[in-house]
Amino acid sequence: MNGNNGNKMINAMTEGNPLRLILAFAFPMFIGNIFQQLYNMVDSIVVGNYVGKVALAAVGTGFPVIFLMSSMFIGLGMGATILISQYIGAEDYDNVRKTSQTIYTAMLLSSIPISVIGLIFCEPILLLMNTPLDVLPMAKQYMLIIFAGTIGSVGYNINAGILQGFGDSKSSLLFLVIATVINIVLDLLFVVVFGWDVPGVAAATVIAQIFSWIFGIIYMKKKYDILKFQISKFYFDKGIFKKILKLGLPTGIQMSLFSVGIMSMQSLVNGYGADYMAGFNAANKIDTFAFMPIQSISNAVTTYTGQNIGAGRIDRVHKGTLAGASVSIIICILALIIIPLGPFMLGLFNSEPEVIDSGMIYLNNVMPFYVLLSAVFILNAVERGAGESVIPMVSSLASIWLGRIPSAYYIAAKFGKEYLFYSYPAGWILGLAITGSHYISGKWKIKSQKLLEN
Repeated sequence: MNGNNGNKMINAMTEGNPLRLILAFAFPMFIGNIFQQLYNMVDSIVVGNYVGKVALAAVGTGFPVIFLMSSMFIGLGMGATILISQYIGAEDYDNVRKTSQTIYTAMLLSSIPISVIGLIFCEPILLLMNTPLDVLPMAKQYMLIIFAGTIGSVGYNINAGILQGFGDSKSSLLFLVIATVINIVLDLLFVVVFGWDVPGVAAATVIAQIFSWIFGIIYMKKKYDILKFQISKFYFDKGIFKKILKLGLPTGIQMSLFSVGIMSMQSLVNGYGADYMAGFNAANKIDTFAFMPIQSISNAVTTYTGQNIGAGRIDRVHKGTLAGASVSIIICILALIIIPLGPFMLGLFNSEPEVIDSGMIYLNNVMPFYVLLSAVFILNAVERGAGESVIPMVSSLASIWLGRIPSAYYIAAKFGKEYLFYSYPAGWILGLAITGSHYISGKWKIKSQKLLEN
C-alpha cells in the first residue's frame, strides 16, 4: 500500500453510520442529477415551445440512438469507478493513479471511432426505428451534431466516474452546474435569438459538455495529487484495463442491449405519430425526476460497497443495502405526487391536448410501480460494487427483452396504446426476481475476494 500527500481529501466510507454516509454522498449527486435533468429538459422545453411538437419528437427519438453509442463508455466508466473505490478502500493509491490514467487513455482514444460510426449510421438507424418522415430530418440533424461532439460527453463522464470512486460527488456537481448554465444560456441564444431550431439545442449541448470537461480536468488536477498526470501523455496498463473490462464490460454490454431495447420501444411509440411521440418524450423527462434520487442512492451504494469490500468490511455492506433500500422506498412513495401534477408539468413542454393526454398514459401506467425499479437498482448497485457485474447485466436484459418489450407489443395489439406502458412494471418484476434471488444467495461476495487477489 502506498500513500500520497493528496489522499487525505479522499472521502472514505469504511467508518461511520452507513445511512449518513450514503445520504451525504448521494445528496450532491441528486442535486447534480436535477441539473442534469434541467440540462436535458431545457432542450425539449425550448424546441417544444419555440419550434413545435415535431421538434420535440425529433429530440426525443434521437436519444436512444445516442445512448446506444455511448453505452460502452458508461459501462467502462462504471468499471473504473468500482476498481478505484476498491483500491481506495485498500489504500493502494499507486493503482488508483494507474487506473485513472488507463481509463482516460482508453476512453478518449475510442471516442473517435464511435463518433465516426454515429455520423455514418444515424439515418439508417432512425429509419429502422420507424421514425415518421416529418420527424426524420430534425432527428438526423440533432444526432449528427451530438455525435460530432462525442469527446466532450466522454471526457465529462470520465471525470465523474473517477470522482465517484474517490467518494467525491460534490466536484461532479460543480462540473454539472457549469455545463447546465452554459447549456441553458446557449439554448435560448441559438434557438430563440438566432433561430437555429433543433441544430441549436444540439450545438449548445456539445459546447457545454466540452467546456465542463476541460474545466473538470484543471480542477481535479489541482485538488488531487493522485491525478496530477498529463492527459496528453497516454499511459495504459494492460493488467488494470483487463480488470476494468471484467467489471465494466458486462455493464457496457447490458446498457448497449438495453438501449437497443429502448429503441425497439421507441419504434413502437413512433408508430402512433408525432403527438404520441412528443407526449412520450415529455413524460420521460418528468419521470426522470422520480428516478434521479433512486439513481443517486444506488450510485452511492455502489461506491460504499466497493470501498468496504476493499477494506475487508463485508459486515458493513448489508447495513448499507438496507439503508439504501429504505430511503428509496420513501422516495417512491413521495414521487406519486407527479401523477396529479402531470398535466401541468407536461404542458411546460407543449400545450396541445393530444400531447398532454399521451404523456399522461405513460405516467399513469408507470409511476405507481416505481418501488419495483428502486429495489432492482439498489441490489444491482451492491453487486456491482462487490465486483459482480454479470448478474445485474442478466437481470436488466431479462427485464427489457423478456419482460418489457414482448409485453409492450402484446398489450398494444390486444388492448391499445392506452395500456402499453404497463409493460414497464412487468419487466421490473422479472429483473427483481433474478437480482433478488442472487443477492439472497450471497454468491456475489465471492467475486470481490477474487478481484482483489488477482
